Amino acid sequence: MSSPLNAVCLSLSTTFLVYVQSLDNLTATSPIVLIWGLFSHFEIKMRRKKNVKKGIQFCLMVCGASCSGRTTFVNTLCGKKVLSGKDADDATNAHVEEGVKIKPTTVELELDEEGTRISLTIVDTPGFGDQIDNEASFGEIVGYLERQYDDILAEESRINRNPRFRDNRIHALLYFITPTGHGLRELDIELMKRLSPIVNVIPVIGKADSLTPAELAESKKLVMEDIEHYRIPVYNFPYDIEEDDEDTVEENAELRGLMPFAIVGSEDVVEIGGRQVRARQYPWGVVEVDNPRHSDFLAIRSALLYSHLADLKEITHDFLYENYRTEKLSKSVEGGSGGDASMNPEDLASQSVRLKEEQLRREEEKLREIEIKVQREIEAKRQELLARESQLKEIEARMQREQTAHLEATNGTHTSAEAEA
Repeated sequence: MSSPLNAVCLSLSTTFLVYVQSLDNLTATSPIVLIWGLFSHFEIKMRRKKNVKKGIQFCLMVCGASCSGRTTFVNTLCGKKVLSGKDADDATNAHVEEGVKIKPTTVELELDEEGTRISLTIVDTPGFGDQIDNEASFGEIVGYLERQYDDILAEESRINRNPRFRDNRIHALLYFITPTGHGLRELDIELMKRLSPIVNVIPVIGKADSLTPAELAESKKLVMEDIEHYRIPVYNFPYDIEEDDEDTVEENAELRGLMPFAIVGSEDVVEIGGRQVRARQYPWGVVEVDNPRHSDFLAIRSALLYSHLADLKEITHDFLYENYRTEKLSKSVEGGSGGDASMNPEDLASQSVRLKEEQLRREEEKLREIEIKVQREIEAKRQELLARESQLKEIEARMQREQTAHLEATNGTHTSAEAEA
């Protein structure tokens, strides 16, 4: 039985089929463009409603030495006091170095006027870099990151999964580089090399206003040279010139050019020219947090909470976690040192089967993506050939009309001349 919705869909489908034959004549007001825009707008609207209802979960870890600007950055990012400085905990024990601590804090933020909310988990690492030997600190941070992966792996292996399970995998790690005006220290290099295989590491220079513009530019240059020299696979806002659209390529290239991001944070509001702005005030002037000429804060905030949020989550799940998962299950199956000795043979066999099935699934997905891409290219070429064929037929018809008209005109002239003779 037909319904009004079916009739509308049939009408839209018919219009699509009619106009797809003349893609070379499409304009912004063509029915197919309007229909496609209508569907896109509807899809975006539904997705936003879903995000408003469910909320977006994102986990961010901030790591760096004491007094590198982590706390102020987080409070500036969230627009409220989320983290407290070390002196706010216990003044009597402030001098005691207890090693690194892992402190997750979840805060609810509203991203836009439509009410889209994000459940942002900030994982702070106070105490990192305060010891002479930081090997234990490295182990604590790496261990925390891997435990989040282990929790997901265990949940995936359950027959009856917990519907309220919360994914606490870290999607991005901001590493705060001390603003020395030089390149990376040995501590920075070692930590980023250990963390990059399991988390999206984004290097930033905290308290960038402590450097002059020339010193900051030189420091950025030296840091990126060290990252390249030591082959540290940081998150560099990847893009593909052939696959991605021009806007994506341009945006990612611009963000990549800002690395490491120069961060200035402030919880104070200053009035400048009648405007209330977040800034740091000095005797020699004012540094505005949200001014791109003074700080890269807006760029990194936009990348984390808007433009690259989905990409960071996808890379975490599809690449970093999958690599960790494959390696862990492989070690378990092969009985390597990384395997769990308490697992019985049946569990090992089951994991082996799941691993092989997962590998087959990923290979099938890749083949399917390649097939779809090839089909799209073939269809595009076909449409291009059809358009050219249509143009050639039109030119041929026009030439025939012109030739016929010319012959008729010539015959008419000859007839008139013969009549006069």
